[in-house]
Amino acid sequence: MASKATLLLAFTLLFATCIARHQQRQQQQNQCQLQNIEALEPIEVIQAEAGVTEIWDAYDQQFQCAGVDFIRHRIQPGGLLLPSYVNTPILAFVERGRGIQGVILPGCPETYEYSQEQQFSGEGGRRGREGNQDRHQKVENLKEGDVVAIPTGTAHWLHNDGNTELVVVVFLDTQNHENQLDENQRRFFLAGNPQAQAQSQQQQQRQPRQQSPQRQRQRQRQRQGQNAGNIFNGFTPELIAQSFNVDQETAQKLQGQNDQRGHIVNVGQDLQIVRPPQEQQQGRRSPRQQQEGRRSPRQQQQEQQQGRRGGWSNGVEETICSMKFKVNIDNPSQADFVNPQAGSIANLNSFKFPILEHLQLSVERGELRPNAIQSPHWTINAHNLLYVTEGALRVQIVDNQGNSVFDNELREGQVVVIPQNFAVIKRANEQGSRWVSFKTNDNAMIANLAGRVSAISGMPVDVVANAYQLSREEAQQLKFSQRETVLFAPSFSRGQGIRASA
Repeated sequence: MASKATLLLAFTLLFATCIARHQQRQQQQNQCQLQNIEALEPIEVIQAEAGVTEIWDAYDQQFQCAGVDFIRHRIQPGGLLLPSYVNTPILAFVERGRGIQGVILPGCPETYEYSQEQQFSGEGGRRGREGNQDRHQKVENLKEGDVVAIPTGTAHWLHNDGNTELVVVVFLDTQNHENQLDENQRRFFLAGNPQAQAQSQQQQQRQPRQQSPQRQRQRQRQRQGQNAGNIFNGFTPELIAQSFNVDQETAQKLQGQNDQRGHIVNVGQDLQIVRPPQEQQQGRRSPRQQQEGRRSPRQQQQEQQQGRRGGWSNGVEETICSMKFKVNIDNPSQADFVNPQAGSIANLNSFKFPILEHLQLSVERGELRPNAIQSPHWTINAHNLLYVTEGALRVQIVDNQGNSVFDNELREGQVVVIPQNFAVIKRANEQGSRWVSFKTNDNAMIANLAGRVSAISGMPVDVVANAYQLSREEAQQLKFSQRETVLFAPSFSRGQGIRASA
Protein backbone atom coordinates (compact mmCIF):
# COMPACT_ATOMS: atom_id res chain seq x y z
CA MET A 1 0.00 0.00 0.00
CA ALA A 2 2.84 2.36 0.92
CA SER A 3 4.56 1.66 -2.40
CA LYS A 4 1.38 2.55 -4.31
CA ALA A 5 1.07 5.84 -2.40
CA THR A 6 4.72 6.64 -3.13
CA LEU A 7 4.23 5.87 -6.82
CA LEU A 8 1.10 8.05 -6.94
CA LEU A 9 2.98 10.92 -5.28
CA ALA A 10 5.83 10.57 -7.79
CA PHE A 11 3.42 10.73 -10.74
CA THR A 12 1.69 13.74 -9.19
CA LEU A 13 4.99 15.61 -8.80
CA LEU A 14 6.03 14.72 -12.35
CA PHE A 15 2.69 15.94 -13.73
CA ALA A 16 2.93 19.19 -11.74
CA THR A 17 6.48 19.77 -13.00
CA CYS A 18 5.42 19.23 -16.63
CA ILE A 19 2.51 21.65 -16.21
CA ALA A 20 4.78 24.27 -14.65
CA ARG A 21 7.32 23.98 -17.49
CA HIS A 22 4.56 24.18 -20.10
CA GLN A 23 3.17 27.32 -18.45
CA GLN A 24 6.64 28.85 -18.32
CA ARG A 25 7.23 28.17 -22.04
CA GLN A 26 3.76 29.53 -22.84
CA GLN A 27 4.50 32.69 -20.87
CA GLN A 28 7.83 33.18 -22.68
CA GLN A 29 6.13 32.71 -26.06
CA ASN A 30 3.38 35.19 -25.14
CA GLN A 31 6.03 37.79 -24.34
CA CYS A 32 6.91 37.86 -28.04
CA GLN A 33 3.39 38.78 -29.16
CA LEU A 34 4.64 42.31 -29.84
CA GLN A 35 2.22 44.78 -31.38
CA ASN A 36 4.50 47.80 -31.07
CA ILE A 37 8.22 48.14 -30.39
CA GLU A 38 9.75 51.33 -29.00
CA ALA A 39 13.27 52.72 -28.94
CA LEU A 40 14.42 52.28 -25.34
CA GLU A 41 16.60 54.49 -23.16
CA PRO A 42 17.78 54.01 -19.54
CA ILE A 43 15.03 54.49 -16.98
CA GLU A 44 17.23 54.61 -13.86
CA VAL A 45 20.63 55.86 -12.84
CA ILE A 46 22.61 54.38 -9.95
CA GLN A 47 25.09 56.97 -8.71
CA ALA A 48 28.41 56.24 -7.03
CA GLU A 49 31.53 58.12 -5.98
CA ALA A 50 33.36 57.78 -9.31
CA GLY A 51 30.69 57.10 -11.88
CA VAL A 52 27.16 55.97 -12.64
CA THR A 53 25.40 52.88 -13.94
CA GLU A 54 22.44 53.43 -16.26
CA ILE A 55 19.79 50.72 -16.29
CA TRP A 56 17.28 49.78 -18.97
CA ASP A 57 13.89 48.36 -17.96
CA ALA A 58 14.39 44.58 -17.80
CA TYR A 59 10.62 44.12 -17.62
CA ASP A 60 9.90 45.88 -20.89
CA GLN A 61 8.14 43.43 -23.19
CA GLN A 62 10.98 43.56 -25.72
CA PHE A 63 13.54 42.45 -23.14
CA GLN A 64 11.14 39.83 -21.76
CA CYS A 65 10.67 38.41 -25.26
CA ALA A 66 14.40 38.07 -25.87
CA GLY A 67 15.22 37.13 -22.26
CA VAL A 68 17.97 39.75 -21.98
CA ASP A 69 19.00 42.73 -19.87
CA PHE A 70 21.14 45.79 -20.68
CA ILE A 71 23.09 48.33 -18.63
CA ARG A 72 25.73 51.01 -19.24
CA HIS A 73 28.63 51.93 -16.94
CA ARG A 74 30.12 55.43 -17.06
CA ILE A 75 33.34 55.35 -15.02
CA GLN A 76 35.27 58.53 -14.31
CA PRO A 77 39.11 58.64 -14.58
CA GLY A 78 40.55 56.79 -11.60
CA GLY A 79 37.27 54.96 -10.97
CA LEU A 80 37.11 51.29 -10.00
CA LEU A 81 33.98 49.21 -10.57
CA LEU A 82 34.06 46.95 -7.52
CA PRO A 83 34.48 43.19 -7.98
CA SER A 84 31.23 41.30 -8.53
CA TYR A 85 29.72 38.36 -10.36
CA VAL A 86 26.36 37.86 -12.08
CA ASN A 87 24.00 34.92 -12.55
CA THR A 88 24.12 35.30 -16.35
CA PRO A 89 26.82 35.30 -19.03
CA ILE A 90 28.04 38.78 -19.96
CA LEU A 91 29.15 40.45 -23.17
CA ALA A 92 30.61 43.91 -22.62
CA PHE A 93 31.51 46.44 -25.33
CA VAL A 94 33.88 49.36 -24.73
CA GLU A 95 32.13 52.30 -26.34
CA ARG A 96 34.61 55.00 -25.28
CA GLY A 97 37.77 55.35 -23.22
CA ARG A 98 40.31 52.87 -21.97
CA GLY A 99 40.80 50.80 -18.85
CA ILE A 100 41.98 47.60 -17.17
CA GLN A 101 39.77 44.55 -16.68
CA GLY A 102 40.32 41.59 -14.39
CA VAL A 103 38.39 38.31 -14.71
CA ILE A 104 39.01 35.89 -11.82
CA LEU A 105 38.59 32.28 -12.92
CA PRO A 106 38.13 29.68 -10.15
CA GLY A 107 41.09 27.34 -9.82
CA CYS A 108 43.37 29.23 -12.21
CA PRO A 109 46.84 30.29 -11.02
CA GLU A 110 48.00 33.84 -10.35
CA THR A 111 50.43 34.12 -13.25
CA TYR A 112 51.03 37.89 -13.04
CA GLU A 113 53.60 38.56 -10.32
CA TYR A 114 56.53 40.74 -9.35
CA SER A 115 59.98 39.18 -9.33
CA GLN A 116 61.93 38.96 -6.08
CA GLU A 117 64.21 41.80 -7.22
CA GLN A 118 61.38 44.08 -8.32
CA GLN A 119 60.24 46.64 -5.74
CA PHE A 120 57.13 48.68 -5.26
CA SER A 121 57.75 52.41 -4.92
CA GLY A 122 57.19 54.41 -1.73
CA GLU A 123 55.34 52.89 1.20
CA GLY A 124 54.10 50.04 -0.98
CA GLY A 125 57.73 49.11 -1.67
CA ARG A 126 58.52 48.77 2.02
CA ARG A 127 55.55 46.49 2.45
CA GLY A 128 56.72 44.43 -0.53
CA ARG A 129 60.20 43.88 1.00
CA GLU A 130 58.80 43.01 4.41
CA GLY A 131 56.04 40.64 3.29
CA ASN A 132 54.88 38.68 0.30
CA GLN A 133 55.25 40.06 -3.19
CA ASP A 134 51.93 40.67 -4.97
CA ARG A 135 50.67 38.27 -7.61
CA HIS A 136 47.27 37.95 -9.27
CA GLN A 137 45.46 36.45 -12.24
CA LYS A 138 46.02 38.07 -15.61
CA VAL A 139 44.45 41.40 -16.53
CA GLU A 140 43.50 42.88 -19.89
CA ASN A 141 44.16 46.34 -21.28
CA LEU A 142 40.88 47.63 -22.71
CA LYS A 143 40.33 50.20 -25.43
CA GLU A 144 37.49 51.42 -27.61
CA GLY A 145 35.97 48.63 -29.68
CA ASP A 146 36.92 45.78 -27.35
CA VAL A 147 34.38 43.02 -26.69
CA VAL A 148 34.82 41.20 -23.37
CA ALA A 149 33.16 37.83 -22.66
CA ILE A 150 32.59 36.84 -19.02
CA PRO A 151 31.15 33.41 -18.13
CA THR A 152 28.26 33.06 -15.71
CA GLY A 153 29.18 33.54 -12.06
CA THR A 154 32.74 34.68 -12.79
CA ALA A 155 34.05 37.51 -10.61
CA HIS A 156 35.35 40.57 -12.46
CA TRP A 157 36.37 44.19 -11.89
CA LEU A 158 37.08 47.21 -14.09
CA HIS A 159 39.34 50.25 -13.62
CA ASN A 160 39.51 53.46 -15.68
CA ASP A 161 43.23 54.28 -15.92
CA GLY A 162 42.75 56.86 -18.68
CA ASN A 163 42.14 60.61 -18.67
CA THR A 164 38.60 60.50 -20.08
CA GLU A 165 35.33 58.83 -19.14
CA LEU A 166 35.19 55.07 -19.72
CA VAL A 167 31.83 54.01 -21.20
CA VAL A 168 31.03 50.29 -21.29
CA VAL A 169 27.70 48.75 -22.32
CA VAL A 170 26.86 45.36 -20.85
CA PHE A 171 24.56 42.72 -22.36
CA LEU A 172 23.21 40.00 -20.06
CA ASP A 173 21.43 36.85 -21.27
CA THR A 174 18.98 36.10 -18.46
CA GLN A 175 17.41 33.09 -20.23
CA ASN A 176 20.75 31.38 -20.74
CA HIS A 177 20.76 27.71 -19.71
CA GLU A 178 23.47 28.39 -17.11
CA ASN A 179 21.19 30.74 -15.16
CA GLN A 180 19.30 28.37 -12.88
CA LEU A 181 17.84 31.08 -10.66
CA ASP A 182 14.98 33.15 -12.05
CA GLU A 183 14.99 35.36 -15.14
CA ASN A 184 16.18 38.41 -13.20
CA GLN A 185 19.73 39.67 -13.43
CA ARG A 186 21.33 39.40 -9.97
CA ARG A 187 24.67 41.02 -9.25
CA PHE A 188 26.63 39.72 -6.25
CA PHE A 189 29.21 42.25 -5.06
CA LEU A 190 32.38 41.04 -3.36
CA ALA A 191 33.24 44.43 -1.86
CA GLY A 192 31.83 47.79 -0.80
CA ASN A 193 28.32 48.75 0.16
CA PRO A 194 26.58 49.41 -3.18
CA GLN A 195 23.25 50.35 -1.62
CA ALA A 196 24.80 53.26 0.31
CA GLN A 197 24.85 55.71 -2.63
CA ALA A 198 22.64 53.81 -5.08
CA GLN A 199 19.93 56.38 -5.75
CA SER A 200 17.41 55.37 -8.36
CA GLN A 201 16.47 58.46 -10.33
CA GLN A 202 13.39 58.04 -12.50
CA GLN A 203 13.86 59.81 -15.82
CA GLN A 204 10.57 61.61 -16.38
CA GLN A 205 10.97 61.65 -20.14
CA ARG A 206 10.87 57.82 -20.19
CA GLN A 207 8.10 57.38 -17.61
CA PRO A 208 5.04 59.21 -18.98
CA ARG A 209 2.65 56.32 -18.39
CA GLN A 210 1.24 55.04 -15.11
CA GLN A 211 2.67 51.70 -14.04
CA SER A 212 0.42 48.85 -12.91
CA PRO A 213 0.92 47.36 -9.40
CA GLN A 214 2.45 44.24 -11.02
CA ARG A 215 4.94 46.37 -13.00
CA GLN A 216 5.82 48.31 -9.84
CA ARG A 217 6.57 45.05 -8.02
CA GLN A 218 8.75 43.92 -10.95
CA ARG A 219 10.67 47.21 -10.88
CA GLN A 220 11.18 46.81 -7.13
CA ARG A 221 12.68 43.34 -7.68
CA GLN A 222 15.01 44.76 -10.34
CA ARG A 223 16.20 47.46 -7.93
CA GLN A 224 16.83 44.85 -5.25
CA GLY A 225 18.96 42.91 -7.71
CA GLN A 226 21.03 46.02 -8.50
CA ASN A 227 21.28 47.75 -5.11
CA ALA A 228 22.47 45.56 -2.25
CA GLY A 229 25.30 45.08 0.21
CA ASN A 230 28.23 42.84 -0.61
CA ILE A 231 28.06 39.11 0.09
CA PHE A 232 30.33 39.29 3.18
CA ASN A 233 27.70 41.45 4.85
CA GLY A 234 25.54 38.37 5.42
CA PHE A 235 28.24 36.41 7.24
CA THR A 236 29.25 36.96 10.85
CA PRO A 237 32.57 38.74 11.47
CA GLU A 238 33.79 35.80 13.57
CA LEU A 239 33.49 33.28 10.73
CA ILE A 240 34.96 35.73 8.21
CA ALA A 241 37.96 36.33 10.50
CA GLN A 242 38.54 32.58 10.91
CA SER A 243 38.18 31.94 7.17
CA PHE A 244 40.80 34.55 6.19
CA ASN A 245 42.92 34.19 9.33
CA VAL A 246 42.62 37.92 10.08
CA ASP A 247 41.35 39.98 13.01
CA GLN A 248 37.69 40.94 13.42
CA GLU A 249 38.34 44.58 12.54
CA THR A 250 39.55 43.54 9.10
CA ALA A 251 36.60 41.15 8.81
CA GLN A 252 34.18 44.00 9.50
CA LYS A 253 35.84 46.09 6.78
CA LEU A 254 35.18 43.27 4.33
CA GLN A 255 31.50 43.63 5.14
CA GLY A 256 31.65 47.27 4.02
CA GLN A 257 28.80 48.44 6.22
CA ASN A 258 30.36 51.87 6.77
CA ASP A 259 31.45 52.30 3.14
CA GLN A 260 29.55 55.24 1.63
CA ARG A 261 31.24 55.29 -1.81
CA GLY A 262 28.82 53.13 -3.78
CA HIS A 263 29.68 50.51 -6.40
CA ILE A 264 32.21 52.64 -8.37
CA VAL A 265 34.94 54.04 -6.13
CA ASN A 266 37.73 56.55 -6.75
CA VAL A 267 41.17 54.93 -6.41
CA GLY A 268 43.21 57.40 -8.49
CA GLN A 269 45.60 56.62 -11.31
CA ASP A 270 48.44 54.97 -9.36
CA LEU A 271 46.78 51.59 -8.82
CA GLN A 272 49.57 49.02 -8.46
CA ILE A 273 48.76 46.26 -10.94
CA VAL A 274 51.04 43.84 -12.78
CA ARG A 275 50.07 44.31 -16.40
CA PRO A 276 51.54 43.82 -19.88
CA PRO A 277 52.57 46.91 -21.83
CA GLN A 278 49.71 48.29 -23.91
CA GLU A 279 51.48 47.85 -27.25
CA GLN A 280 52.77 44.36 -26.41
CA GLN A 281 49.34 43.01 -25.56
CA GLN A 282 47.71 44.47 -28.65
CA GLY A 283 50.40 44.37 -31.29
CA ARG A 284 52.69 41.39 -30.87
CA ARG A 285 51.61 38.09 -32.38
CA SER A 286 52.42 34.82 -30.66
CA PRO A 287 54.13 31.96 -32.57
CA ARG A 288 50.80 30.14 -32.56
CA GLN A 289 49.02 33.15 -34.07
CA GLN A 290 51.73 33.44 -36.71
CA GLN A 291 51.26 29.75 -37.56
CA GLU A 292 47.48 30.25 -37.77
CA GLY A 293 48.08 33.14 -40.15
CA ARG A 294 49.81 30.76 -42.57
CA ARG A 295 46.83 28.39 -42.58
CA SER A 296 43.82 29.01 -44.76
CA PRO A 297 40.54 30.12 -43.15
CA ARG A 298 39.00 26.77 -44.18
CA GLN A 299 41.73 24.84 -42.35
CA GLN A 300 41.28 26.98 -39.23
CA GLN A 301 37.51 26.45 -39.31
CA GLN A 302 37.90 22.67 -39.67
CA GLU A 303 40.29 22.58 -36.70
CA GLN A 304 37.87 24.61 -34.57
CA GLN A 305 35.00 22.27 -35.48
CA GLN A 306 37.13 19.26 -34.53
CA GLY A 307 37.87 20.90 -31.18
CA ARG A 308 34.14 21.37 -30.54
CA ARG A 309 33.49 17.62 -30.57
CA GLY A 310 35.37 17.33 -27.30
CA GLY A 311 33.57 20.22 -25.57
CA TRP A 312 33.56 23.98 -25.79
CA SER A 313 37.34 24.39 -25.72
CA ASN A 314 39.09 25.27 -28.95
CA GLY A 315 41.97 22.82 -28.74
CA VAL A 316 44.24 20.95 -26.34
CA GLU A 317 46.74 23.80 -26.07
CA GLU A 318 44.18 26.33 -24.78
CA THR A 319 42.55 25.66 -21.42
CA ILE A 320 39.99 27.77 -19.62
CA CYS A 321 42.82 29.49 -17.73
CA SER A 322 44.54 30.62 -20.93
CA MET A 323 41.44 31.19 -23.02
CA LYS A 324 41.02 34.55 -24.72
CA PHE A 325 38.32 36.73 -23.14
CA LYS A 326 38.77 39.88 -25.25
CA VAL A 327 38.69 40.72 -28.96
CA ASN A 328 38.68 44.14 -30.63
CA ILE A 329 35.79 44.08 -33.08
CA ASP A 330 36.78 47.50 -34.50
CA ASN A 331 39.96 45.96 -35.92
CA PRO A 332 39.59 46.17 -39.73
CA SER A 333 40.69 42.54 -40.03
CA GLN A 334 37.47 41.48 -38.28
CA ALA A 335 35.24 42.88 -41.07
CA ASP A 336 33.18 40.30 -42.97
CA PHE A 337 31.41 42.65 -45.41
CA VAL A 338 32.99 45.80 -46.79
CA ASN A 339 31.64 48.24 -49.36
CA PRO A 340 33.70 51.47 -49.44
CA GLN A 341 30.67 53.44 -50.63
CA ALA A 342 28.25 51.88 -48.14
CA GLY A 343 30.06 50.74 -44.97
CA SER A 344 31.16 47.54 -43.25
CA ILE A 345 29.91 44.79 -40.95
CA ALA A 346 31.97 42.58 -38.64
CA ASN A 347 30.54 39.46 -37.00
CA LEU A 348 32.16 38.06 -33.89
CA ASN A 349 31.03 34.45 -33.45
CA SER A 350 32.39 31.30 -31.86
CA PHE A 351 34.61 30.57 -34.87
CA LYS A 352 36.52 33.81 -34.30
CA PHE A 353 36.08 34.00 -30.51
CA PRO A 354 35.82 30.43 -29.14
CA ILE A 355 34.51 31.32 -25.67
CA LEU A 356 31.28 32.49 -27.30
CA GLU A 357 30.35 28.86 -27.92
CA HIS A 358 30.15 28.41 -24.16
CA LEU A 359 28.20 31.64 -23.67
CA GLN A 360 25.92 30.91 -26.67
CA LEU A 361 26.14 34.57 -27.69
CA SER A 362 27.64 36.60 -30.55
CA VAL A 363 28.23 40.23 -31.54
CA GLU A 364 27.86 42.29 -34.70
CA ARG A 365 29.56 45.65 -35.34
CA GLY A 366 28.15 47.70 -38.18
CA GLU A 367 28.83 51.00 -39.90
CA LEU A 368 26.80 52.66 -42.63
CA ARG A 369 27.88 55.66 -44.70
CA PRO A 370 25.42 58.57 -44.98
CA ASN A 371 22.13 57.35 -46.48
CA ALA A 372 23.49 53.83 -47.10
CA ILE A 373 21.27 50.80 -46.48
CA GLN A 374 21.80 47.34 -45.07
CA SER A 375 19.83 44.75 -47.02
CA PRO A 376 16.43 43.88 -45.51
CA HIS A 377 16.89 40.57 -43.70
CA TRP A 378 15.87 38.38 -40.80
CA THR A 379 17.98 36.58 -38.19
CA ILE A 380 17.38 32.85 -38.51
CA ASN A 381 18.35 31.58 -35.06
CA ALA A 382 18.65 34.44 -32.56
CA HIS A 383 17.10 37.48 -30.98
CA ASN A 384 19.03 40.70 -31.65
CA LEU A 385 19.56 43.70 -29.37
CA LEU A 386 20.61 46.72 -31.45
CA TYR A 387 22.46 49.62 -29.75
CA VAL A 388 23.49 52.73 -31.71
CA THR A 389 26.92 54.10 -30.77
CA GLU A 390 27.18 56.96 -33.30
CA GLY A 391 24.75 58.89 -35.49
CA ALA A 392 21.23 57.61 -36.12
CA LEU A 393 19.52 54.80 -38.02
CA ARG A 394 16.13 54.67 -39.68
CA VAL A 395 14.93 51.20 -38.66
CA GLN A 396 11.83 49.32 -39.81
CA ILE A 397 10.80 46.00 -38.20
CA VAL A 398 8.02 43.73 -39.51
CA ASP A 399 6.37 40.77 -37.76
CA ASN A 400 5.09 37.46 -39.14
CA GLN A 401 1.72 38.99 -40.10
CA GLY A 402 3.33 41.65 -42.25
CA ASN A 403 2.63 44.40 -39.73
CA SER A 404 5.14 47.13 -39.02
CA VAL A 405 5.95 46.98 -35.31
CA PHE A 406 8.71 49.63 -35.48
CA ASP A 407 9.31 52.41 -37.98
CA ASN A 408 11.36 55.15 -36.44
CA GLU A 409 14.77 56.70 -36.01
CA LEU A 410 17.09 55.00 -33.55
CA ARG A 411 19.43 57.62 -32.09
CA GLU A 412 22.80 57.33 -30.37
CA GLY A 413 22.46 55.64 -26.99
CA GLN A 414 19.09 54.04 -27.77
CA VAL A 415 18.27 50.34 -27.90
CA VAL A 416 15.73 48.25 -29.77
CA VAL A 417 15.18 44.48 -29.69
CA ILE A 418 14.62 42.67 -33.00
CA PRO A 419 12.95 39.33 -32.19
CA GLN A 420 14.02 36.16 -33.98
CA ASN A 421 12.75 35.93 -37.59
CA PHE A 422 11.26 39.46 -37.57
CA ALA A 423 12.33 41.22 -40.78
CA VAL A 424 14.34 44.42 -40.46
CA ILE A 425 15.90 47.09 -42.68
CA LYS A 426 18.35 49.82 -41.63
CA ARG A 427 19.31 53.10 -43.32
CA ALA A 428 21.79 55.62 -41.98
CA ASN A 429 20.91 59.29 -41.69
CA GLU A 430 22.79 62.16 -43.35
CA GLN A 431 25.73 61.82 -40.93
CA GLY A 432 26.08 58.04 -41.15
CA SER A 433 25.81 55.64 -38.24
CA ARG A 434 27.57 52.93 -36.25
CA TRP A 435 26.03 50.28 -34.02
CA VAL A 436 26.73 47.13 -32.06
CA SER A 437 24.30 44.20 -31.92
CA PHE A 438 24.23 41.43 -29.32
CA LYS A 439 22.68 38.13 -30.42
CA THR A 440 21.44 35.13 -28.45
CA ASN A 441 23.28 32.50 -30.49
CA ASP A 442 27.02 31.88 -30.79
CA ASN A 443 26.73 31.55 -34.57
CA ALA A 444 23.80 33.80 -35.44
CA MET A 445 22.88 33.68 -39.13
CA ILE A 446 20.90 36.11 -41.25
CA ALA A 447 18.93 35.62 -44.45
CA ASN A 448 18.84 38.59 -46.82
CA LEU A 449 15.75 39.58 -48.74
CA ALA A 450 17.50 41.74 -51.34
CA GLY A 451 20.91 41.77 -52.96
CA ARG A 452 23.09 39.40 -54.91
CA VAL A 453 22.85 36.61 -52.29
CA SER A 454 19.27 36.69 -51.03
CA ALA A 455 16.02 34.79 -50.76
CA ILE A 456 14.64 36.50 -53.89
CA SER A 457 17.76 36.02 -56.01
CA GLY A 458 17.83 32.34 -55.03
CA MET A 459 14.39 31.65 -56.52
CA PRO A 460 13.73 30.72 -60.14
CA VAL A 461 12.49 33.63 -62.25
CA ASP A 462 9.12 31.97 -62.88
CA VAL A 463 8.57 31.46 -59.15
CA VAL A 464 9.27 35.14 -58.53
CA ALA A 465 7.01 36.19 -61.40
CA ASN A 466 4.05 34.11 -60.22
CA ALA A 467 4.55 34.87 -56.52
CA TYR A 468 4.47 38.62 -57.05
CA GLN A 469 2.25 38.79 -60.17
CA LEU A 470 5.06 40.19 -62.31
CA SER A 471 5.95 39.68 -65.91
CA ARG A 472 8.99 37.56 -66.57
CA GLU A 473 10.99 40.65 -67.52
CA GLU A 474 9.98 42.42 -64.31
CA ALA A 475 10.91 39.33 -62.28
CA GLN A 476 14.35 39.23 -63.90
CA GLN A 477 14.85 42.90 -63.14
CA LEU A 478 13.82 42.31 -59.50
CA LYS A 479 16.28 39.43 -59.20
CA PHE A 480 19.29 40.91 -60.93
CA SER A 481 19.15 44.72 -60.70
CA GLN A 482 20.76 44.88 -57.22
CA ARG A 483 24.28 43.49 -57.63
CA GLU A 484 25.61 44.47 -54.22
CA THR A 485 25.49 41.79 -51.54
CA VAL A 486 24.65 43.14 -48.06
CA LEU A 487 25.53 46.84 -47.94
CA PHE A 488 23.93 49.09 -50.53
CA ALA A 489 25.47 52.40 -51.53
CA PRO A 490 23.11 55.38 -51.19
CA SER A 491 20.92 55.85 -54.23
CA PHE A 492 17.40 56.85 -55.13
CA SER A 493 15.03 54.36 -56.67
CA ARG A 494 14.54 54.15 -60.42
CA GLY A 495 11.27 56.03 -59.98
CA GLN A 496 13.09 59.00 -58.51
CA GLY A 497 15.64 58.84 -61.27
CA ILE A 498 18.72 60.44 -59.70
CA ARG A 499 21.49 59.24 -57.46
CA ALA A 500 22.02 60.71 -54.01
CA SER A 501 25.37 62.17 -53.10
CA ALA A 502 27.41 59.93 -50.80
